[in-house]
Amino acid sequence: MRLQCEVEVVSRLLPTCGLRGRGRGTRALLSLGRPPGRARGGGGGGVYLMVCTARDRVGARYKVQENIERFFTRFVEEGKATVRLREPAVDVCLSKANASNLKNFLSAVRLAHQGTDTGALPLSALVPAKTSEVEKPKTKMIITSRRDYPLTKNFPYSLEHLQASYCKLARIDTRVLCLKKLRKLDLSHNHIKQLPATIGDLICLQELNLHDNHLESFSGALCNSTLQKSLQFLDLSQNKIKALPIQFCQLRELINLKLDDNELIRLPFKIGQLDHLRFLSAARNKLPFLPSDFRKLCLENLDLFGNPFEQPNPLVPNIQLKIPLTLLECAARATVNYRIPYGCHLLPSHLCEDLEVAKTCQCRSACLSSFIQITVTMNLHHVAHTVVLVDNMGGTEAPIICYFCSLDCYSQFLDRYLQSNG
Repeated sequence: MRLQCEVEVVSRLLPTCGLRGRGRGTRALLSLGRPPGRARGGGGGGVYLMVCTARDRVGARYKVQENIERFFTRFVEEGKATVRLREPAVDVCLSKANASNLKNFLSAVRLAHQGTDTGALPLSALVPAKTSEVEKPKTKMIITSRRDYPLTKNFPYSLEHLQASYCKLARIDTRVLCLKKLRKLDLSHNHIKQLPATIGDLICLQELNLHDNHLESFSGALCNSTLQKSLQFLDLSQNKIKALPIQFCQLRELINLKLDDNELIRLPFKIGQLDHLRFLSAARNKLPFLPSDFRKLCLENLDLFGNPFEQPNPLVPNIQLKIPLTLLECAARATVNYRIPYGCHLLPSHLCEDLEVAKTCQCRSACLSSFIQITVTMNLHHVAHTVVLVDNMGGTEAPIICYFCSLDCYSQFLDRYLQSNG
């Protein structure tokens, strides 16, 4: 039986000499077995624990039967354990092991210590370890040309950071989607047109860089995947995206979002749900105004330079009121205002989607398809500490949409507006 993990062998005699261990393990291969040529049979007297490292691939051997003073397994679920030997007086400290494999290995060591018949033990040949078995797992790989991109070899499964830029990739390699430990994925400067839904299976992914590709959309399925809980940095700049899906604001762990140099005609309707967002850049798009939810953001840095913002005019409203209100509108408003639980098990899916994007009046009441819409000016310093000028004239203001659920609410706003500008 074999186990790959990090190991530190600490002598218990060190403190008597005024010394102490390094406190840091090294990559190793542990084997439980008999030396080559040793006859089989009897108990576990001939069973040894062998520790092979990159420095000592031949390995150090320790007798097991009746030679273990104690097992320390309190943190075995975290892949950590210690085997205390009687002779020599050392502690074999194990860490960064697969918890399941570690439990099985310790169980076999315990049986060998108790003298169990070797025929019942999963023993391995005690032979020197291969270099690949004891070298430190590769966690970072950077590829910056098509020539260096691996075509026949798999990516190391231990990768946590992968950059594959300037490789002319037209799609995301399925081998990349198998890297379950990946935390940072940089596929910038390629020709990727579409993102597979399976990218949402990268449960540890925190940073995704897709700068300078040919993307025309961002899948709603990705927004409903495990990326909801992990993704903190997303760079979609310099693509061809015209709009982001309604579900985009489910990525609530986002801290940094880059949308520069796309063809966006609007930002996500519920962008205010991105509670952790601190850095937002959407420069050089086609935004005519900002969604009403934008005022809920709390940013450190905001860049909206180079968008063709409309000149707001509160005196020219877009009136979509239906009087009297339809039964559907009344029911929808009541559902949102009174926070009545709903879901696809109670309502048709299209109604659930409509309720998700219900508009909010200045009086904080909801409205669905019956409303009055205007645009007003908002100083971007209300939502961001640092604001990049929105134009060459030094402006830091942008138009933002406002909704009203009734003529009465709009009239009250209009009175205040005319008094303040009178």
